[in-house]
Amino acid sequence: MTDLRDGVRAAAVRLRDAGVTSADVDAVELAAHVLGIEASEVRRLMVLGGRTLPGTYAVLVDERASRVPLQHLTGRAHFRRLTLAVGPGVFVPRPETEVLVELALAEVDRVEARDAPRPVRLVDLCSGSGAIALSTKDERPGVEVRALELSPDAHAWAVANRDRLGLDVDLVQGDATLACFEDWAGAVDVVTINPPYIPVGAVPVDPEVRDHDPDVALYGGSEDGLAIPLAVARVAAGLLRPGGLVLVEHADSQGESLPRRLSATGEWVDVTDHPDLGGRPRVTTARRAG
Repeated sequence: MTDLRDGVRAAAVRLRDAGVTSADVDAVELAAHVLGIEASEVRRLMVLGGRTLPGTYAVLVDERASRVPLQHLTGRAHFRRLTLAVGPGVFVPRPETEVLVELALAEVDRVEARDAPRPVRLVDLCSGSGAIALSTKDERPGVEVRALELSPDAHAWAVANRDRLGLDVDLVQGDATLACFEDWAGAVDVVTINPPYIPVGAVPVDPEVRDHDPDVALYGGSEDGLAIPLAVARVAAGLLRPGGLVLVEHADSQGESLPRRLSATGEWVDVTDHPDLGGRPRVTTARRAG
């Protein structure tokens, strides 16, 4: 057994030396995981003293130092108000994607204010763990939400999250570059897309991404990374009513190229790019023309 305060501090040093940028946070999160308590309680007990860590903590710290993602070790990822189950086979949701959800919720509110009492319809393409679809349903229960995910593994994670959280979201396994939800064609208000967008050949530097996130969730199918995002946007165009909004997450290097490519199709108007909380280009929004 190791003293909690000493163990967490030593773990933070170990992780920092291994190149983990969030070393202090991860050391606390791993302690919370092995003790079955919240991170805030770990910090409180570190001040009070008198609490110890089991030997399994050192094992998890070693794994994290080898750059296994924190979320794979704890089995959970925090996203907005939700705690999602994640692990091998599914893309770990990132904080920057919360900006996309915020923009989507603002559009939901706008449509509801204009068209109430008609339910707003939202489709989430490339849904992964279900983070966007489930967060939207959690924060706006009146919205009708459907979601599509290609990977059988990721789809299984999303279904498990939906069932555990008790959220009424229709989750379907399928290819987002092909026509889908045809019974809703031309009648959807909002489409959210967090597609694979890394340029082919641009291997991520971070081992957590390169070695653990599934390739199907990473690479955008072309040298500029936009082949798949643009193909999914075409599907979104078929789903949206005239004036409906699409929101597409992208790499910070695509903040000009994606809006330009969308505008050139003639399917979209009011094409605008939005920064994430770090000020980097992150989400392109556009309205269905017509």
